[in-house]
Amino acid sequence: QVQLVESGGGLVQAGGSLRLSCVASGSIFSINVMGWYRQALGNQRELVATITSDGGRNYADSAKDRFAISRDNAKNTVYLQMNSLKPEDTAVYYCTYQIPSRFRTYWGKGTLVTVSS
Repeated sequence: QVQLVESGGGLVQAGGSLRLSCVASGSIFSINVMGWYRQALGNQRELVATITSDGGRNYADSAKDRFAISRDNAKNTVYLQMNSLKPEDTAVYYCTYQIPSRFRTYWGKGTLVTVSS
């Protein structure tokens, strides 16, 4: 089992920035993919960005120019730097930890990001 704890969400004005963090603990595998998804009220959960254990990054089109995902393998932590936030970025942001060799994906409980106009 892998436990994920997110932090860093909150209320920010449009144009502002937030940095989300997620710490993984438990059965950590050296080869893994960590990432962020989000779900706005009434919408389906969608990909924001992922990063592999060797640093390969993948972004949703909505995040490419404004968000940056990074990780610290020594701390089993993934970050999401969000800049130029828009009201449509308002959502619950979920951290994920994927173990490709085990076809397993773990989810955090989510952290709420609210962007006011």
